[in-house]
Amino acid sequence: MCEAHAYLLKGDNEEKIFENVDRVSHHEQGLLLEDIFGRRLIINARIKELALVDHKIILEEID
Repeated sequence: MCEAHAYLLKGDNEEKIFENVDRVSHHEQGLLLEDIFGRRLIINARIKELALVDHKIILEEID
């Protein structure tokens, strides 16, 4: 499968928070991530980087 995984920046480290991301959309509380199985995660964050070749979505929390 070629789906991306979402990572949250914690200082200089990336913590994997969600796998097999199929969709990312804007939500009133930040971002809505949805995986290929229909599971959802709402996180108060913004996109820092999309590393498409590496299948990574790098997020940073919003204060």
